[in-house]
Amino acid sequence: MRIFSALLIGMIFGVGIAISGMANPAKVLNFFDIAGTWDPSLIFVMGGALVTTAIGYRLVFGARAAPLLDKSFIVPTSKVIDARLVGGSALFGVGWGIAGFCPGGAIPALGLGYSQTFIFVAAMIGGIVIARTLQMTILKPAAA
Repeated sequence: MRIFSALLIGMIFGVGIAISGMANPAKVLNFFDIAGTWDPSLIFVMGGALVTTAIGYRLVFGARAAPLLDKSFIVPTSKVIDARLVGGSALFGVGWGIAGFCPGGAIPALGLGYSQTFIFVAAMIGGIVIARTLQMTILKPAAA
C-alpha cells in the first residue's frame, strides 16, 4: 500500500509539473531572464505550492499523530543554518538557473524523451553519488 500511495502521489505531482509548464526548461529559464523574456508564471506555481503545503500541513498535523502508512511523521528537526545548507542551496540554485531543471521538474520531463533531460538526470544522479561518497569518506558521520 505504501508503494502504491507513493506512486499515486508522484503521478499527481508529475501531472501538476507538466500542466504548470515546469517540465519545460525554457519556461523556467525565462523566469530568471528579468531583463529579457521574463515569464512570471513560476511565481504563481511556487505560491500555489506554498499555500497548498501550508494548508496541508495544518490539516494533517492538526488531525493526526502519525501518518496512515507509517509509524511517525518524518520532518526535519534541525534549525541550524550552516555552510552545508547554504552551499547546497546555492549549488541547487545555480544548477537550476543553468539547466532550467530541478529534480522535481526533471523526473516528470523524462517522459517527454528529450536527450537533455536524460543528461541532466544522469548528472544529478552522479552528483548525488559523489556527494554521498564525500559525505561518508570526508565528513565521516559520528557514531550513534
